[in-house]
Amino acid sequence: MAILVAQNAGFCFGVARAVDAVYALCDRPDHGRIYTVGSLIHNRHLVAELEARGVAVITPEDFPSVVASANEADPCTIVIRAHGVSREISEELARYAEQNCYVSVCDMTCPYVKKIHRLVSEYRSRQLIVFGDPKHPEVEGIVSYSDSQAIVLTSPEEAETLLPSDKPTIIVAQTTQNTAKWKKCQKNLEKVCTNAIIFDTICSVTEKRQSEAASLAAEVDLMLVIGGRNSSNSNKLYETAKRVQPQTYFIEQASELDYIRFTPFSKVGITAGASTPGGIIQEVKTRMSELENKITDAGEVSGGEDFAGMLEDSLRPLNTGDTVTGVITSVSSGELHVDLGAKVTGIIPYDEVTDDASVRLADLFSVGDEVSTVVIKVSDRDGVATLSKKRVDNKLRWKKVLDAYNEGTVIEGTVADVIKGGVLLNYEGNRLFVPASQTGVAKDGDLSVLVGTVQKAKIIEVREDRKRAVASIRKVKSEERKLREADFWANIEEGKVYEGEVKSITSYGAFVDLGGVDGMVHRTELSWTHIKSPADVVSVGQVIRVFVKEFNAETKRISLGYKTEETNPWNVFTGKYAVGDMAEVRVVSLMPFGAFAEVVPGVDGLIHVNQITNHKIAQPSDVLSVGQVVNVEITAIDEENHKISLSIRALMEKGYPGVEVPSTEEDTVEETVSDEE
Repeated sequence: MAILVAQNAGFCFGVARAVDAVYALCDRPDHGRIYTVGSLIHNRHLVAELEARGVAVITPEDFPSVVASANEADPCTIVIRAHGVSREISEELARYAEQNCYVSVCDMTCPYVKKIHRLVSEYRSRQLIVFGDPKHPEVEGIVSYSDSQAIVLTSPEEAETLLPSDKPTIIVAQTTQNTAKWKKCQKNLEKVCTNAIIFDTICSVTEKRQSEAASLAAEVDLMLVIGGRNSSNSNKLYETAKRVQPQTYFIEQASELDYIRFTPFSKVGITAGASTPGGIIQEVKTRMSELENKITDAGEVSGGEDFAGMLEDSLRPLNTGDTVTGVITSVSSGELHVDLGAKVTGIIPYDEVTDDASVRLADLFSVGDEVSTVVIKVSDRDGVATLSKKRVDNKLRWKKVLDAYNEGTVIEGTVADVIKGGVLLNYEGNRLFVPASQTGVAKDGDLSVLVGTVQKAKIIEVREDRKRAVASIRKVKSEERKLREADFWANIEEGKVYEGEVKSITSYGAFVDLGGVDGMVHRTELSWTHIKSPADVVSVGQVIRVFVKEFNAETKRISLGYKTEETNPWNVFTGKYAVGDMAEVRVVSLMPFGAFAEVVPGVDGLIHVNQITNHKIAQPSDVLSVGQVVNVEITAIDEENHKISLSIRALMEKGYPGVEVPSTEEDTVEETVSDEE
């Protein structure tokens, strides 16, 4: 088996320059701490190796703490990766280096990327259009050098959707973009941008690498592309080679070859992305040679029979609609390759994995993962079977709906949207329709309050032919309410205390929610004193402590009490005062025979007219007025009739300090006249 390695495989100039610079820093005895702003290159194995040598990956959020800790004994170097950084980050690092002499900045931005920064900065006032990946750090950096709101195109077709404009424009491409797509994009842009300057900014090495990958793929039986899953240029290489040679695999390291089912090949081509170290390329070559020997050995063990023919006979046939399980052999940004143990290679396009455009396949799948799929199409001529994982997932998700419907189980889902007639509930990837009448929201109420909330529901109708289901939130709430009511009536008893919310107030009392069941507190049970309205004591929404006075489970009526013996004013009084005690009281009313005074709220006592002063008065109003506060002695307590006798005179006769003879204005005038005489 001949193994052909592309001449331009592996590190490009910019990546090699950055990697060599970091290794050189590591080899210096006085290098101090070394940091890279983001991963130095898109190769996790090399990044892991650098981390083992003490090179840490940081983000702009880490800059202040890193800079603050740098000193003479512990300096640090911050390396800008080959992809470059934004103008703001570059300027921020320069300021830090000026402020702290023990902080060094090593800018390893690829010269090709630097050139784009200079071009965009020079034409910063023009509208900027970039052909590339908007989430790629290189593109994020390029965009930052423009003063305009940049437009980033991910495909040539997107250029056709732009509105014609004569606005001054500058157009550039990410250095690792596919050359053919870039040329097509340029043609489309020339039709809509009549005042544009277009710069060919794809790296020349990238162009050569892609061209070489296509020509190499055309002359080999098997093509291997080595690179990081998140590497833009590696993914472009894979796409380029795959269009020419269907038997193309995307791997990160040699060990992934063990998951690929090989038959003897006369020629194998190998190319690698710009972030792939030469050592990994050599490991892949060595492993391919070992696998060739194993295949040969297997043929010898079988008695010299045609091993390739035996393997051919053992491969399973595939038919459209079959559900098959295979092992993932390659993961790219746009598809998965699957070994099905068949004569053809299984390919799962992106849109047959997920409908979510934000998902990265490399975040969900790895080489070696087992995956179940449905066969959509088989092409023996191309040696490819198009598969769908999404259809298998849909079947499994729909089965969960059927199981929940048949078993009558309660499901939980998130309300995703309000549509005509109801809302949509997301359940295990299925969108269930909940009619407005089944949402639990009052008629003509605002259904949008449910959006984003997690709700319990029951599936009440299934339309198997259309894979549609109807659910009810109200049904679950009704069942839960019935369970709560049953539990409530099973445990209620007289005297039991509840905390409940006041739901409504009438002229005769207040209704309190005890947990799905309402009880009523009569107005006479709200206060020990006379009240004009229950609203004088409680308000709607207030949580109060009540107790069951009596109930009837058949009629579902509950009488509640609110006032307690502890709050009974007479009990408060007797607990605080006894005969002979002095009390400060407030006069509440005047009668011919005496004055009534409030001892404690809700309890009044009588100061007889002859107990008001130590001299005779015609009537209490001669010396007292309503609202006046006086000191009295409690002279008698009638427990049976709840009556209290009070006396000011008793305190005066005992000479209590501060107790004076109440006097009227006339008494004061008479005393003044007497003094003058």
